[in-house]
Amino acid sequence: MSIHYRLEGRSGAPVVVLSNSLGTTLAMWQPQMETLLKHYRVLRYDTHGHGQTAKNDKVTLPQLAENVISVMDDAGVRQAHFCGISMGGLTGLWLARFAPERFLTVTVANSAAKIGEQSGWLSRARSVRSEGMSGVASGAASRWFTEDFARRNKTVVDPLIEKLCAIDPEGYAACCEALAAADLRADIAAITLPVLFIAGRLDPITPVADSEFMQSQIPGSHILVVNASHLANIEAAPEFTAALINFTQQHEAVYER
Repeated sequence: MSIHYRLEGRSGAPVVVLSNSLGTTLAMWQPQMETLLKHYRVLRYDTHGHGQTAKNDKVTLPQLAENVISVMDDAGVRQAHFCGISMGGLTGLWLARFAPERFLTVTVANSAAKIGEQSGWLSRARSVRSEGMSGVASGAASRWFTEDFARRNKTVVDPLIEKLCAIDPEGYAACCEALAAADLRADIAAITLPVLFIAGRLDPITPVADSEFMQSQIPGSHILVVNASHLANIEAAPEFTAALINFTQQHEAVYER
């Protein structure tokens, strides 16, 4: 499987891996890039079936996580900080639990140990396979952002919707099926890495209670609630970026490259 990624920044700097949400591409992290590149090398990638990354017929959460390891290996990155949002956050939880030796910290944004209900994801997968991406795209702005933000920031929101429309329905559907089966609620208490949860106060998809549950299960983890909906890295970009940098810098270590 060919995974599209970009590694940017000063050689020798610590690395942050960024993992996108369902229905987006690595471009969703653009609000963080200028500031992150002052401190880190940034490794971002298009997840399975999104953007320029190829798709398989079926995919699971462990496979999504193993893709991260494959990208790191290909880029020559031994250890890194990780930040993922929504599906990317759930991917980060799996990595924190089952591949902790590769990471220094994990930041899980707008996510949950189990996102939504199985029936809803399977229904969405069937829908996009039969009808394409238009139905999902038509309601995306209201799921991703508060009404006020979407109205005031069309130049930000509209390109994201265009990218969503361009995603291969089969790749999107396969990720829906992976989310339908993914449930780490019984596993996360064993996580020992430093973990930061970022939740959107107005997030209808992964509400604050989901982050509070995860934080209660993982000893020493932290939670930050920002005034945003589901794509908090965009709607509350300055606060999100500052929190990520502050958290990772608290846990700097010797990097193996």
